Amino acid sequence: MMFIRYVVFAGIATLVNLATQEAVVRVAPLSPLALSILMGTATGFILKYLLDKKWVFDDGYSGHRRELQKITLYGVFSVFTTLVFWSFEVAFWVIWRTDFAKYTGAVIGLAIGYAAKFVLDRAFVFKERQA
Repeated sequence: MMFIRYVVFAGIATLVNLATQEAVVRVAPLSPLALSILMGTATGFILKYLLDKKWVFDDGYSGHRRELQKITLYGVFSVFTTLVFWSFEVAFWVIWRTDFAKYTGAVIGLAIGYAAKFVLDRAFVFKERQA
């Protein structure tokens, strides 16, 4: 059940990211692409962190310093798993040069990335509470 919530929240965060990007592109007068990616990534990241912390890992507040450490580690793992996702997407496109291959690579990369991130988050970011 925990992993299912993790995946559902990943989908929600992705939709929020894309909606934010679209909103920024529509209103930003200069450099809408770069700004939209930055804003979309920020909103998606914050939402996903909060959802995972509360609803997936049931992680309580442990002070400012420890929370900053958790957010930083969560971000590092996010970058790592995003690189996995992008690598599969680009590799499939380079090899087969079709949109179908590109999206197939993206789905495979996302699946591997999210599975790895779940394991990393559970083991290192939101360590299960000791009884």
